[in-house]
Amino acid sequence: MANYDKNDDSVVVIIGSGAGGGTLANELCQKGASVVVLEAGKKLSTGEFVNDEWPAFSQTAWLDKRTTSGTWRVAKDFAGLPAWICKTVGGSTVHWAGASLRIQDHEFRALTEYGAVKGANLLDWPLTLKDLEPYYAKAEDKLGVTRTNGIPGLPGNNNFKVMHAGATKLGYKNVHTGNMAINSRERDGRSSCKQLGFCFQGCKMGAKWSTLYTEIPKAEATGKLELRPESHVLQIQHDKAGKANGVLYADKDGNQHVQKARVVCVAGNSIETPRLLLNSASSQFSDGLANSSGQVGRNYMRHMTGSVYATFDKPVNMHRGTTMAGIITDESRHDPSRGFVGGYEMETLSLGLPFMAAFLDPGGWGPDFASAMDAYNHMAGMWLVGEDMPQESNRISLHASEKDQYGLPAPNVHFDDHPNDVAMREHAFTQGSAVYEAVGAKRTIRTPPYPSTHNLGTCRMSAKASDGVCNKWGQTHDIGNLFISDGSQFTTGGAENPTLTIVSLAIRQAEHIAGQMSKGAL
Repeated sequence: MANYDKNDDSVVVIIGSGAGGGTLANELCQKGASVVVLEAGKKLSTGEFVNDEWPAFSQTAWLDKRTTSGTWRVAKDFAGLPAWICKTVGGSTVHWAGASLRIQDHEFRALTEYGAVKGANLLDWPLTLKDLEPYYAKAEDKLGVTRTNGIPGLPGNNNFKVMHAGATKLGYKNVHTGNMAINSRERDGRSSCKQLGFCFQGCKMGAKWSTLYTEIPKAEATGKLELRPESHVLQIQHDKAGKANGVLYADKDGNQHVQKARVVCVAGNSIETPRLLLNSASSQFSDGLANSSGQVGRNYMRHMTGSVYATFDKPVNMHRGTTMAGIITDESRHDPSRGFVGGYEMETLSLGLPFMAAFLDPGGWGPDFASAMDAYNHMAGMWLVGEDMPQESNRISLHASEKDQYGLPAPNVHFDDHPNDVAMREHAFTQGSAVYEAVGAKRTIRTPPYPSTHNLGTCRMSAKASDGVCNKWGQTHDIGNLFISDGSQFTTGGAENPTLTIVSLAIRQAEHIAGQMSKGAL
């Protein structure tokens, strides 16, 4: 691993080590760039992961102070935890389920395809599926996505078999064990999936792709990367010309340091990224960095979500096997005759008993709740995930009085469901229930949304500087050497799990940054 002087202003500083930041770091190092990654969390090993839901949650989750507002259910049930993301080296790639889907062509052109939806702040992406296809292919190879590059799909567990039987009875055609970044056979020096069923808690086998043990070690092997864990970034600094030139951060002991930089790339997730830009306000940038459009923090998306669980006469034991290796994609099409624009996926999901007790019916108790928990071994489950509408009022802002452990304003996450989200969720609940009813479910349970790993928008791409925060390369419109390198740059969300797209954009961004640096443009 490299060791750079803090006054070395030739380095690229990347804030965050997850899907965007970790991938970007490796791609730049492979191209010869000098990179410093500042990660707020600790570095864990796969041996330290815990196959126990609550201890694992405490070990990796981002639990810094946050507040919520708006009418969304999460603000009532989990007011201090709007998102289930990670504060650890590898970011949320430690926690994610592995589902790796390409955003569809029409979803890159949401405004053109859907028209002006009342109350939504829709915009076409400044790039197309065709632009991203070569990078999707590289990302699928990098992640080892099943059902691509000749890699076989994962085996179906009982949870999938129940879903498949019900889906085919309803006439669904696109039902399989998913495109998963989980090894179905040994690959890239990592083992195959052992079907332990604790995908969300960190993969002890290393079969699931995570930047923790793929991108970051490969970047370190080049001798060009310095990873600094437990380095919480407080502010991005700039020179008199308005060019980013350094990053202020606190180490594990609370001591503050400044790392000088040639280029700064922010990959802190769609809550921390805009919060950092807003907390970096100066006399020159009074509304925060890269915010001349006023769009920093706005258009927060988290996907339309919900879950359906069903109980059966015979045991299912849905917790055995890969958590999310099962999908129905038929409803991901754009078909306004259903009463909404955009579409959604249905994906197998199992929660262990501790999380099921917390999420099945938050705040619920009594005979109905108890009988559902009693039937846990006889239960099958799915997660519903679909395209939600960007709204300017859905936003990350700085709280007026609440401070974090460093004395900085805490982020407030405001969200209201758009009517399109509500209509889509109702349709998805109905169809998900029908899947299970088709194979004899005794009871179906509609579980409301809970804190989601999918957090998007807030620093969106746009062709015009007035419409967003960054261009098609993730380069901010206002500051040429400041980049957005995570899901914050999504213009719209699509129906698909976002990690594959984040990785694809990072590969593409690295190519652009390296090219601009070689030309002296950065």
